[in-house]
Amino acid sequence: MISVLVVDDHQLVRRGLEAVLASAGDIELVGQAADGRAAVELATDVEPDVILMDLQLPVLSGPDATREILATRPETAVLVLTMFEDDDTVHAAVAAGAVGYLLKGADGEDILAAARSAAAGQAVFGAAIAHRLQTFFAGAPPTASVSFPQLTDRERAILDKLAAGLTNVEIGRALFLSPKTVANNVSMILSKLDLSERGRAIVLARDAGLGRSR
Repeated sequence: MISVLVVDDHQLVRRGLEAVLASAGDIELVGQAADGRAAVELATDVEPDVILMDLQLPVLSGPDATREILATRPETAVLVLTMFEDDDTVHAAVAAGAVGYLLKGADGEDILAAARSAAAGQAVFGAAIAHRLQTFFAGAPPTASVSFPQLTDRERAILDKLAAGLTNVEIGRALFLSPKTVANNVSMILSKLDLSERGRAIVLARDAGLGRSR
């Protein structure tokens, strides 16, 4: 059983996450905290496997709370769940020791999959966040032109995996998304590119240089 601590200053968010976690048979909610200081104290008491951590918290910020928790419980996996995806916020979370970063708009299935992956010791980042981190640590400037600008970062990442020949299930595993989320995004990609077949999207993506690595 994976034990999870939820940290968020909004009660409605905590209740929503409680409902999501309750739907999983292998995950147990062991506590909730509304501020960073309470999170540090509760983490010591309940010793969670995973913490779903908001970053904008009263008393003690999410990154600071993460540092304090990991200083005494390095085996705990902190998974950031926030509304903010600007570079400074992402980098602050990663520098504090978070092993994952998801936006609050993520599907419940994606949150559960992320919690399981984090508990298993895997890094969990959405496609858009992973691309930003890769660019940042590689020291490469953003490209001036992007293939398929009508697609979101997630859709472009999924299209890249499609071009590499991956199935929906394999794409979901690679990007920490549920197969249902992948299928919905594939449908949106076809619509935005005005295509009726998955195969045509793959050909178009490969012509644009996508799919060169799995």
